[in-house]
Amino acid sequence: MSQPIILIPARMGASRLPGKPLADIHGVPMIVHVWRRAKTADLGPVLVAADDPAIVAAIIAEGGEALLTRANHLSGSDRIHEALEIYDSARRFDIVINLQGDLPAIAPEDIKKSLAPLSEEAADIATLVAEIRDDLSRGDPNIVKCVGSPLPSGHLRALYFSRAPVPWGEGPLYHHAGIYAYRREVLDRFIKLPPSPLEKREKLEQLRALEAGMRIDAALISDCPLGVDTPETLELARDLLRPE
Repeated sequence: MSQPIILIPARMGASRLPGKPLADIHGVPMIVHVWRRAKTADLGPVLVAADDPAIVAAIIAEGGEALLTRANHLSGSDRIHEALEIYDSARRFDIVINLQGDLPAIAPEDIKKSLAPLSEEAADIATLVAEIRDDLSRGDPNIVKCVGSPLPSGHLRALYFSRAPVPWGEGPLYHHAGIYAYRREVLDRFIKLPPSPLEKREKLEQLRALEAGMRIDAALISDCPLGVDTPETLELARDLLRPE
């Protein structure tokens, strides 16, 4: 039986929305909304890996667990790996879920679904995608697309990720959600790899894994969770999570 752990990387220096983890959503910091939904998924421990003591304090005040990591990490994957090595030096947890800290409305059931593709032994990394249903999103470079081949399981085997509206021609496009489930040894290998040419070109970290020959499979969900990275999307999150 696998033993999953959920890690949520959080940093204060987002260029388009500085201080993003502590952005107020109806009296609650955004990172706490994400942490609560991860806890509700009930898959295992939930640990926030932060670059600022204020983020750690917000999670501890909620009764959660958080670790302060180095401020100079280049990616969320590097940040969660540092926190994981401190928190679990005995390597009790063999599946690592990397949940982005800017998904305050993600459904706990979707977090659970991120594990499903790892039932395929050949899959190294699992993630989530949803079909894009509006033309505006198809052409939006902030909406990352996953190009994948259908598998008998109903999942997709990811062949490429892009900010462009690919593949060409008739048929669905898939929006990639900001969550990954790694086999622990795969994460260990991934963070040692240098940024790859396509990763640097598209500014998409997951391309490093594909260029290194790792297999990423994706489970389909009905809708991608709202990612908050601008003042405008923060307002959308406030509308979405408005108390009844």
